[in-house]
Amino acid sequence: MLRVLEECERVSADFAPDPVHDLRVSLRRCRSLADGLMALDPDPNFKAMKKSGKRLFQRLGDLRDVQVMMEWVEKLYPTEASVGRAKVAQARVERAIPSAGSGQVLPPSPQALQNNQSIPDSADPAAQALLKILAAREREQKLEAHAALEEFDRKQWRLWSKSLPARAARLRPGSPLFKHLALERWTAARVLHNRALRNRSQVTLHSLRIGLKRFRYIVENFLPTEQKAWSYDLKGMQDLLGEVHDLDVLWATAISCHVFPDEDSRRRWRQRILAERTKRIDRYRAKMIGPASLWQVWRAGLPQGKQIQALATRRMKLWASSLDPDFPHSERVAALALQLYDGLVASGWQPSVDGISPRSSLLAAALLHDVGKSKGEKGHHKASFDLIRAHGNPLGWKPADLQRAAIVARFHRGALPSRKHKALRDLLPDEQKGTIQLAAILRLANALDAAHDGHIRRIQIERDQIRARGNGALMIAAEGYSPLGSSAQTIAAERHLLETILRRPVVIKPMPNSPIPRKPHVGTASSAARRA
Repeated sequence: MLRVLEECERVSADFAPDPVHDLRVSLRRCRSLADGLMALDPDPNFKAMKKSGKRLFQRLGDLRDVQVMMEWVEKLYPTEASVGRAKVAQARVERAIPSAGSGQVLPPSPQALQNNQSIPDSADPAAQALLKILAAREREQKLEAHAALEEFDRKQWRLWSKSLPARAARLRPGSPLFKHLALERWTAARVLHNRALRNRSQVTLHSLRIGLKRFRYIVENFLPTEQKAWSYDLKGMQDLLGEVHDLDVLWATAISCHVFPDEDSRRRWRQRILAERTKRIDRYRAKMIGPASLWQVWRAGLPQGKQIQALATRRMKLWASSLDPDFPHSERVAALALQLYDGLVASGWQPSVDGISPRSSLLAAALLHDVGKSKGEKGHHKASFDLIRAHGNPLGWKPADLQRAAIVARFHRGALPSRKHKALRDLLPDEQKGTIQLAAILRLANALDAAHDGHIRRIQIERDQIRARGNGALMIAAEGYSPLGSSAQTIAAERHLLETILRRPVVIKPMPNSPIPRKPHVGTASSAARRA
């Protein structure tokens, strides 16, 4: 972040290509750091920092695109490039660029004056015409970039440079959580790779470049060991795709500007650009296709099998611990909810939605049900619903599971769920019923720890009672429960929904021969971050 401030001073001199590139790299690195950290830490300042440099980054990007096109003309047509440089120097003599931060007009540099000579005739009129257009665009974009630099809040940026590193220090570089995030980006990039190689269109290749770049930044920012082993190849593949994109933009610009005097000129340019483009795509394919491709090398160093879902759950816990003021309570509720769910299934009860997904949704809902308290205590169940839905799903969790979890968390307290409720009415009937069943389990589990003190440590459904039919009560033994305890009244009220869906009474009683309740150790939200 401090490097960004340094590069702002350098670029303000004349917005030359190298300083523009260096400032964009610094901004991109900060924005990519924020992007990775936001996946694990919901602190809004990361998002605010990322957003604050967006306009400057974009305006510099427009300028950089023009400068890169001029550099490509220099590579493809060196003679015409010298013509273009002379015209740029002449234009700068005629119209200098204001100095950022000073309001003064910069005089032309000695090099510009030296280049301001007579302009030789061009062997390629299309290249000369394009360079003239690009030189005019560069002047316009420099003014735009200058205005964006003036608007950039450097004071706020400097404040963030002091506070955000301390926040980021809670997350250990090289952590398995970052490897899981890298696998998420690898998976997305690999899908884009398969799509791009099917048609090699400009759009799909550009999307692949962005996907590969996002994977590369996670590796370079957060996985130091993998960065040493993979950085060279990652940058090389991204650069190849970047050059393909540059050539596509150059051709599109030449076409839109109507710089070709005849069809023969157009054909020669097209053949030249296609040859350079094909050369780079072939080099990319040679490295990225086959059983020994770089894709396989990178995949082998990332989480495998059951690790993926376990790390996804850890990521959800870390995210929740930053929002939930009493996350140990949510962990206890999750444990009790799963004990109740597993006991019901063992008794012969079946949820309306089959498979492992209902249990996963219940676990997620229990762990995340109080994240809405970060917005305030009142109506926090509704805020939890919104936050979970907006959070997205980490790799290893199905989107449908977390969307269901959001609805279950919404009904962990407050009004009883109804199929007419807007969160439920768009679901299929079986899905509606299954979601209400999970909400009933979560409501009771949450009530069992209503005091937030963990005095009820575990529960067990009595097997001789769970097989009862008709009006037989469901007997649940709870270790640490007292019918005269502070939570007994809450438990009695919140068991109602479970009784409704089971169509039988639910009775909570102390577990036989359970030890005297003791006050458990209660961790803090920061401890969950340290474990990460």
